[in-house]
Amino acid sequence: MPRILDTALVIPVIARLAVQAACELPAACLGALQDALHHEESPYGKETLAALIENAVYARHEQIPCCQDTGACLVFMEIGQEICWTGMPLAYAVNEGVRRGYTGGFLRKSMVNDPLERVNTGDNTPAILHTEIVPGDKAAITVFPKGGGSENMGAFAVLLPSAGEEGIKRFVLKKVEEAGGNPCPPVTLGIGLGGSTDYCCLLAKRALLRPHGSRNANARYARLEEELLDAVNRLGIGPMGTGGRITALDVRIEQYACHITALPIAVSFQCHAARIACEVL
Repeated sequence: MPRILDTALVIPVIARLAVQAACELPAACLGALQDALHHEESPYGKETLAALIENAVYARHEQIPCCQDTGACLVFMEIGQEICWTGMPLAYAVNEGVRRGYTGGFLRKSMVNDPLERVNTGDNTPAILHTEIVPGDKAAITVFPKGGGSENMGAFAVLLPSAGEEGIKRFVLKKVEEAGGNPCPPVTLGIGLGGSTDYCCLLAKRALLRPHGSRNANARYARLEEELLDAVNRLGIGPMGTGGRITALDVRIEQYACHITALPIAVSFQCHAARIACEVL
């Protein structure tokens, strides 16, 4: 028998997760910043990291946003195939949850109604909603605020297959160098490889959802993640662009099959405040 859920159930969950994500940096992210402070050698870099950590701890304690840019609200839902939804359309419920979270939580509203008209919607809707059907009868909801400073640095290209691993490294390092301090490092880099133009960019975003320090299940890509992390941290950009050893906290790759003529690559930057909150229905 299918599990029947009313879409209204997601409204308070998303509202709560939106505020939680804005105010409470995940423990793994805070731990990564503390580890970065231990390894940073630049005095300015250490001072900057200490300030970022202090800010994150204070934000959690006082339940205020850890960054003034509370971002576009990305919502990822993994929906069990045994669930049957009833009630209002799911997208309506998701947007109502975002609306309540951002207005009730006094979070900054950053969405405009149109790329050219640019009138603020006033409630941070519409959300950017991604759904995936998975086995089972659970629904996992992830709220992922994406700030403009990091999002603006994202990049996509279709390389020739002959570019290989070295071409991937050159592309990523070039984009990190071009970004400099704009994405508020130390960053987390999500890299999508393969798929089509649209799916490759989604892979890069999904890579950012993985826990800090997790490695790709494929040994080749896990090695490439480590090599890219080391190479990025040799660039000398440092925390908030002040110079130093730690420019990235993590690099994560998600890969998918692709056409014989192409090697699609997408890079998604996440700032030092890798904000995310999850709940399972």
